[in-house]
Amino acid sequence: MEEIRLGTIGSGVIVHSILDAVKETEGITCRAVYSRTQEKGQELAEEYEVSKVYTDLDAMLGDEEINFVYVASPNLLHYEQTKRALLAGKNVICEKPFCTKAGQAQELAALAKEKHLFLIDAAPTAFLPNFEILKRELPKVGKVKLVLSNYSQYSSRYDLLEQGEVPNIFNPEFGGGCLMDINFYNVYLNAALFGKPRKSVYYPNIYGNLADTSGILIMQYDGFVSQCAGAKDTWGVNSVQIEGEKGYIYIKDGSNGIAEVKVVTKETQEVFNQQNNLNRWFYEVQNLTKMVLAGDHESNDRNQKVMLDVMEILESSRKEAGIFFPGDEN
Repeated sequence: MEEIRLGTIGSGVIVHSILDAVKETEGITCRAVYSRTQEKGQELAEEYEVSKVYTDLDAMLGDEEINFVYVASPNLLHYEQTKRALLAGKNVICEKPFCTKAGQAQELAALAKEKHLFLIDAAPTAFLPNFEILKRELPKVGKVKLVLSNYSQYSSRYDLLEQGEVPNIFNPEFGGGCLMDINFYNVYLNAALFGKPRKSVYYPNIYGNLADTSGILIMQYDGFVSQCAGAKDTWGVNSVQIEGEKGYIYIKDGSNGIAEVKVVTKETQEVFNQQNNLNRWFYEVQNLTKMVLAGDHESNDRNQKVMLDVMEILESSRKEAGIFFPGDEN
């Protein structure tokens, strides 16, 4: 493949961040946008100088110019839209959370492999330079005993919830909730570093009979425990601290971005940062483009394995906490 020719699904803030990064990256261009309304689609297309606007998804999927589809719709639509794109012969970049059910993610991964297509999990973490530093430096702290993660970001849509509206992000009918959004990044970082835990338990703050607006996920690994706190109804200091027998690692600004990695032992104290661009999606777009143009399915398969582990953790944890989405078996 000589170039990624992208068609996008969705028009939210994260799509703008991705398309900002696309403008700075060689080897990838946006050729079309899909939106349910012509007005929203046209607005996005004009901002990023995209020539084609679709309000019919099948029409965009039939566009031979497009070889990649970026899915950034509400969570519950990811599975159906990604499957349709793969069946149409398109490679896919799917926004987090990949699906709402582990079985769906496994099905899509198998379909992509069968059709020899890229199916890329759009969690930025795997593509960040500081994540590679974190993996490299982790052995310095010795045996890990505690992992403490917090990601709290007050959402303006929580105000809408308080006013009686139900935004998609807090609506279980659309696969919403804090665990599937903010806390996802904490879970992803743990799974990427340590794999699946032996056990995970979620303690949510559930708003009425809707989704969780905040909560703490506890994951028990062999020899250590990890706490993942996430909130869309509070403010807080975002960070990750990995504590071992020989020292600790402190991640500035937390799992969503890994802005800086501080490594402290009895003998040394070092600070690392190779991320000068404040748009973390810049690194995602840059590095996934390199991966695709090099035909590097092996790296994508490794990232995909993390995604499948994350989907299993999220699904089992939310169900045990009494959070169900359409199609779940109660």
